Amino acid sequence: MEIILNSAARKRLAIAAAAFLCLLYLFLAGRLFVATWFGERPELSSLQRSARLDPGNADYRDYLGRYFALVARDPAAAIEPYRAAVERNPHASRYWFDLASAYQVLGDVSHQTWALEHAIEADPTTPDVAWEAANFYLVQGEDQKALQEFHVVLENDPTMANAAMQYCWHIRPDTDALLRDVVPARSAAYLAFLNLLMNKQETAATAKVWAALMATSQTFELRYVYSYVQYLFDHKDVEQARLVWQQAVPRFGLASYVPTGRNLIVNGDFGLDVLNGGFDWQYEKQPSVTLNLDPSDFHGGHRSLLITFDGPGVHDAGIRQFIAVRPNQRYEFSGYYKNAEIEGAGGAHFTIQDAYNRDVIYDSDDLKEAGYWKSATGEFTTGPDTKLVVLLVRRLPEGSPIRGKLWIDDFHLTAKRQ
Repeated sequence: MEIILNSAARKRLAIAAAAFLCLLYLFLAGRLFVATWFGERPELSSLQRSARLDPGNADYRDYLGRYFALVARDPAAAIEPYRAAVERNPHASRYWFDLASAYQVLGDVSHQTWALEHAIEADPTTPDVAWEAANFYLVQGEDQKALQEFHVVLENDPTMANAAMQYCWHIRPDTDALLRDVVPARSAAYLAFLNLLMNKQETAATAKVWAALMATSQTFELRYVYSYVQYLFDHKDVEQARLVWQQAVPRFGLASYVPTGRNLIVNGDFGLDVLNGGFDWQYEKQPSVTLNLDPSDFHGGHRSLLITFDGPGVHDAGIRQFIAVRPNQRYEFSGYYKNAEIEGAGGAHFTIQDAYNRDVIYDSDDLKEAGYWKSATGEFTTGPDTKLVVLLVRRLPEGSPIRGKLWIDDFHLTAKRQ
């Protein structure tokens, strides 16, 4: 619609109307600015002014409620402003939580539950909301509701998974039930459950959680595989350790790290990166011993492992590999070595021990006086209960001083036909 200003009176009226609107805008904007200024001050009078100046703003009502609850220590006085906040904005879970907290301090469980349920309804998938709700239900003895909220936590916040699983197990220490009803198909949740069960020595139950983890396509770090395989080694569950390793191989591209019938020793020529876990070589720093991969001198492949001894207190070189074997089976072993300037009584040995009773089932001669690549070979038969052996470079006599360099390479272990 076109407005025609064809007279002085109409022009004055239009100018006056525009001026009024500008003044009204400035008044409202100034009012909101002043309300914000007062709302940022922690004094009661300032918070009350901000609530009066901007009566539709839920934040100022919530700030006022927090003053009564946290500063004045008067939760009863906090109820009215908290309720005013949720009336103005019922979609913000934090207002409902503040209201629930005030009711909790007052011991009003029914109203606390009412406020908490509204908080969940306002924000059903936020982990912080679910965590608070789960702990409330846990205190009230409503275990099923607590588990439902812990499910939300597990599904949405990997950083809280370990703590959430601890509570879930406390409520229902049943692996099958938790996998079915509570734990979501998330790698972080399964790994937290696996870690919990390992800590509680629930070895049989860990296999169920691992199977659930493998049924997903979600990624996770290889270190969890190492940790679980080592746990299984320690708990004498060698078959499950082999299964875990076989299942991890395609997921992590470890096809070259699988024991084979031609050689049960993985990475026997040190041509691959040393994983320091699983069925590959594992190492740890030993006193007076240094380990290095040496590409300048080798027997097979393109590098060897150089072990430098330099002092007393040497029991072993700190390099070892766990190998799954069959009981009552005859095996053939071979490995190559060379050395330089080895000094000290005795020397290093290739040793194979039963991983559990520590019985030595193969021990080479001293690995000394070989300035060229020389083989150490032998045969042994595993005992009736032997299922896991460990290959290591042992110092004999243990603990006595030794100095010099030892290169090792090209290990093989095969089962003999019977």
